[in-house]
Amino acid sequence: MGDAKKLYLKTYGCQMNVYDSERMGAALAAGGYVEVAAPEEADLVILNTCHIREKAAEKVYSELGRLRPLREARAAAGGQMTIAVAGCVAQAEGAEILRRQPLVDLVVGPQAYHRLPEMVARSRAGGAAEIDTEFPEEDKFDHLPQGRSEKPKARRAPAAFLTAQEGCDKFCAFCVVPYTRGAEVSRPVAKVLAEARDLVGRGVVEITLLGQNVNAYHGEGPDTEGGGAWSLARLIRALAGIEGLARIRYTTSHPNDMTEDLIAAHAEEPKLMPFLHLPVQAGSDRVLKAMNRRHTAESYLRLVERIRAARPDIALSGDFIAGFPGETEADFEDTMALVREVRYAQAYSFKYSPRPGTPAAAAEQVPEPVKAERLARLQALLGEHQAAFQAGCVGPTLPVLIEKPGRHPGQMVGRSPYLQAVHLDCDPDAVGRILDVEITGAGPNSLSGRRPAA
Repeated sequence: MGDAKKLYLKTYGCQMNVYDSERMGAALAAGGYVEVAAPEEADLVILNTCHIREKAAEKVYSELGRLRPLREARAAAGGQMTIAVAGCVAQAEGAEILRRQPLVDLVVGPQAYHRLPEMVARSRAGGAAEIDTEFPEEDKFDHLPQGRSEKPKARRAPAAFLTAQEGCDKFCAFCVVPYTRGAEVSRPVAKVLAEARDLVGRGVVEITLLGQNVNAYHGEGPDTEGGGAWSLARLIRALAGIEGLARIRYTTSHPNDMTEDLIAAHAEEPKLMPFLHLPVQAGSDRVLKAMNRRHTAESYLRLVERIRAARPDIALSGDFIAGFPGETEADFEDTMALVREVRYAQAYSFKYSPRPGTPAAAAEQVPEPVKAERLARLQALLGEHQAAFQAGCVGPTLPVLIEKPGRHPGQMVGRSPYLQAVHLDCDPDAVGRILDVEITGAGPNSLSGRRPAA
């Protein structure tokens, strides 16, 4: 490995970025790059960024500032460190990154990762700084290698992400995704199934299908099936036929694309896990309209009813924004009422923060102290419901996919069907197996359990 070029890849944000980082790592591995754990060891540093959270761009600039002395030290020793900013901040900021941080060599948007090896080669040969934030006509997945990047000596995890869909056409007023990821694109069925089979062949037993709006999936079907676009439900049923694949999940979904055939798949396909992330964002119809969500609180609640009728044991997760521009106290109370009715097993909640270029950023903002106070109330209610769901899992025996060692000797960590971490004592060789585990305790975010007595 002495002559290998070394890559440090830092991933921010969503599961899609985790997946993209694996594919970038695999593409660069074909050119001789090996991943390392620390930036000071690296010949190439890639920051794969996310623009969803507050002050995302500033966090990237801070990270770049920390890389400066490492790059200078490498140069003083006669070496070279190439720095690339990838992902959604790269797409949104573009040339501004090079202006603010001239040490950056490459700025690469999410749709241009397949061109990264050539860009890196040009840069390391003395080329000028490059920006590629175009939305090319060709599908990046056609050009990225099928295999995954593996860190040295790392064991293949039994659960994996697989991108099925990318981009979004919804244009919610608060969201940058349509501008950073582009329009909705679905990968062809044959390519998704081929990647799934490859993963299962290397020990994966659980696959999570990814997409910014994954339940809008409409990938072209195989010619042998008559062609035409497949729904996500049909794709899931095909995945379920892969021998060795035991669990299927998908995220993230939009309520308007939760079709009846997908609801039926939850009722009929045992490999589809009883956990659904279904963001609503707010419970006020006035706020939902301002957000351009195109659903109402009532339509969302009736959808939840149909899903629970199909799969009574399903656990729901959601997203919420407190203090969206124009939100009144009455609007916020509507959100609290919706939360009380649905009772989420898990949820993500945030204060609204403006994203440059989005419609909501130009609207009159709710004062920060009001946003903070509302978020605290919302999180207290969500936390109460999550604690109740966790407590309700104590006593029953759940099937748990063992994933990795825990913090203590002899302890392992797995995942329940409801995506909870489960800690138990068991043989390390159990990684990749689904074990029956009696749940004996519950914390805020995890469960503890033991193997039932024989």
